[in-house]
Amino acid sequence: MDTYYYIYFFIFGLIFGSFFNVVATRIPKNESIIFPKSHCDICNHTLKWYELIPILSFLFQKGKCKNCGHKLSIMYPFSELATGLLFLVSFYSFGFSLDLIISLTLVSTFIVIIISDINYLMIPDRFIVIPSIIVFIVTLIDKGILNSLIQVGYGILAFLLMYLVMLLGNKMFQKESLGGADIKLMFLVGLTLDPMLSIVVIFLASFIALPVSIFLLIKNKEHIIPLDHF
Repeated sequence: MDTYYYIYFFIFGLIFGSFFNVVATRIPKNESIIFPKSHCDICNHTLKWYELIPILSFLFQKGKCKNCGHKLSIMYPFSELATGLLFLVSFYSFGFSLDLIISLTLVSTFIVIIISDINYLMIPDRFIVIPSIIVFIVTLIDKGILNSLIQVGYGILAFLLMYLVMLLGNKMFQKESLGGADIKLMFLVGLTLDPMLSIVVIFLASFIALPVSIFLLIKNKEHIIPLDHF
């Protein structure tokens, strides 16, 4: 029976991954995520149902718009596949539990943030506030008011730690080293993890990001790197 659940969560992840692309590309532009319907940004061709099948539509259309032939971003199938796999891993790790809700919330949040940050170098506050509220409510139900408030304290500590990192970075480079959203995002991380794990997240992300950052700095003339997708 678990095998069927793994398949279901993977498929749900693919579907939600497709929806997250819409959220991440429209919200930063203050556009509705409902209207207009999904369309090609170049020719405004309204996509048919068979052009909206996660991953498969991209492959069948050879990564191009069926109407105008414009090349589609590889982020579409990548984010869909990543979401599907992470939904599956979340269920594998936590089963049907409140922790599963938190895991799926975080997965969804970071997928949306990655897409938004790569495309627009910005993370709207609602991408952090809404999941933070969800995580707090789930924690409140699961662990009670005292532990929930303690977790909020952890979130504040993580926020302050990242703020300190920003101040040090500003002083070292004599310019803005981190965006405000990067600091706010650490509150969500701290709200979920304890302080030591939050520190581990910061250093691990920095370590993993180093080779990628060097590559992006060479390509990006403005030397601006979306931090949040590491």
